[in-house]
Amino acid sequence: MHTPFNKSLFFFALTIALFPLSTSAASTDLTVSGWMPYWRDSESIKDAKKHITALNTVYPFVFSVMSDGGIKDLGGLSDKEWKSFIKTARAKDVEIIPTVMWSDGASTEAVLSNDVSRKHHIDVIMHMIEKGKYDGVDIDYEGKNAETINYFSLFLMELKKELGKKVLSCTVEARTPPESLYREMPTELRYANDYNVIGKVCDRVIIMAYDQQRADLLLNDSRNGKPYIPVADVDWVRKVVELALVNIPKEKLVLGIPTYGHHWAITVASYWYRDYRKIGALNVPDMLDVAKEYKVTPMRNAAGEMSFTYLPKSMDAKLAKAVKKMSVPKDTPKGNLIAAQALAYANKTGKNVTFNIGWYSDASAIIDKINLAKESNLLGVSLFKIDGEEDQKIWEVLK
Repeated sequence: MHTPFNKSLFFFALTIALFPLSTSAASTDLTVSGWMPYWRDSESIKDAKKHITALNTVYPFVFSVMSDGGIKDLGGLSDKEWKSFIKTARAKDVEIIPTVMWSDGASTEAVLSNDVSRKHHIDVIMHMIEKGKYDGVDIDYEGKNAETINYFSLFLMELKKELGKKVLSCTVEARTPPESLYREMPTELRYANDYNVIGKVCDRVIIMAYDQQRADLLLNDSRNGKPYIPVADVDWVRKVVELALVNIPKEKLVLGIPTYGHHWAITVASYWYRDYRKIGALNVPDMLDVAKEYKVTPMRNAAGEMSFTYLPKSMDAKLAKAVKKMSVPKDTPKGNLIAAQALAYANKTGKNVTFNIGWYSDASAIIDKINLAKESNLLGVSLFKIDGEEDQKIWEVLK
């Protein structure tokens, strides 16, 4: 282990020297890309092939970093199915850039803070790229400690030098502006990614503008009165983009857009939707199946996404009957009926009650983000994820 670098100005000056700022104008057309998840690789390959003419880049989401800095292919990129797809993509001039993912903060710091292990890690990545003749690499290292920030910057700088003309794509977290994130501003804000360095070293920067949930306290307050647990409210995404553009050139910035949703259990206390517990992630077809099963119509919600509420079948029958008897305003949307009745029940009885909500991103919600990317003159958009279960209507727009 080596002594941590504590002088950010050193990195700032070094990156300016090694990687001058781009002066090229941003394109008026958005690039379109998307991640192809290893856990649905066959479906993802079929879907991406079907829409290949709408894509500029695909990110096979397959490589995972092991604790020693080695990488493991979870998707079998050397398999016949992948090879056939890659051949098709190349024939259509679509970039193939595998994603290397890492979510173990402790091992990330251990490997990147050591000169020898960091070099070995870079060598492993370069070998993967050269062997597969890929167009570059997408680095998606999440869950890092704040203490790793300068080591991660150094890693990116060294990796880019090895890559040369090949693409270094950096996938980073979406930052909620501090004034929207905290009730009381902390005296010191610490991050695990240096946006300044990333904006200079990386050829493109993908912001994962999703899984917002309850992060934006100001939006939580303004949307008060109904359940609010977004995948990505377009108003939050706009804040995320504006903050990122302070350090990252717009001609490098790619907006990551969700195509999926989440199920939540919401506990209602008197006069407020108090607790949100995640049940799991679901794609659009599964969400629609649940809505059909419970005979409820999804509605457009305050975040511009789709949602519906229902009482699970496991709920005590007597309690469920009491909730459904509650009177609510006549103009209450069907998709929000159970939420309104649950709140009325809690208000009347003073007892807590729990209901479920399905919340997901459909084509209209996705198009809102695409339009935001256009308005902001960003480089492009990237879908998480392409697997055949995104709302297929989006492809009409992306073409």
